Amino acid sequence: MGAHIFFLRARIQAVMRRCCRALIFSCVLSVLTFAQAADPALAAGLQLLDEARTTLKADALDQARDHFLKLTRENPGNAFYFYELARVDYYRSSSARESKSNKTAASILDQAIGEAQESLRLDERSAVAHSLLADLYGSKIGLGVGFMLGARFGPKVDTENKRALELDSNNPQVLASLGRQYLHAPKMFGGDLDKAIASLQKSIERDAGADTRADETYVWLAIAYRKKGDAAAANKALDEALRRNPRSVFALTTKAAK
Repeated sequence: MGAHIFFLRARIQAVMRRCCRALIFSCVLSVLTFAQAADPALAAGLQLLDEARTTLKADALDQARDHFLKLTRENPGNAFYFYELARVDYYRSSSARESKSNKTAASILDQAIGEAQESLRLDERSAVAHSLLADLYGSKIGLGVGFMLGARFGPKVDTENKRALELDSNNPQVLASLGRQYLHAPKMFGGDLDKAIASLQKSIERDAGADTRADETYVWLAIAYRKKGDAAAANKALDEALRRNPRSVFALTTKAAK
């Protein structure tokens, strides 16, 4: 009887923990929704950014950057504005890289890194800012040639993702960034396709329709499946990415690059 009560109590506690996590996540989403509603400038900027990340067109990217740059200058103590500005520059760098302008891409990445670092100086406990900084460092490695950039920035990627996980291990953006780390890192430095796929899938599961960037996570999942040699799973993930965002240049170019 005592053992039965013990296991019953353990099950109840486990259910309560899951319910509490769900409630906390719901509250965070409510706060973010309220914050956007209470800040029309932020809401307008996020719309510009969503168009920019979807099309990767220079004019859309520049418009989004001008908007958030203006907000950071008018509100130099707002960590979130610097975070969004860094996101814009992350996509600007990606666009430059697609145009084979690696020197320009590297210069923009340096700007983005500085903006993400400023966001964290203002709010060190932002899990998503740590994850963004990890992605930016990872992009620096991708632009380099040889071992030195990996040796320099690889540990920084790991440090930022570990801090992000400490702060919010269930955040979709945090899990997606971790998945990209596992995807890109050499095997001798912790790269692991199975872990990459698991982290990206977990990010999608945690998304619950809240993160407008989930279509990008599906593309990264497709890239991981391709690298593993599972074309069917990759195509399925790309189809879902395009169902969510039919105009996504990232998804369309990835699908075309079979």
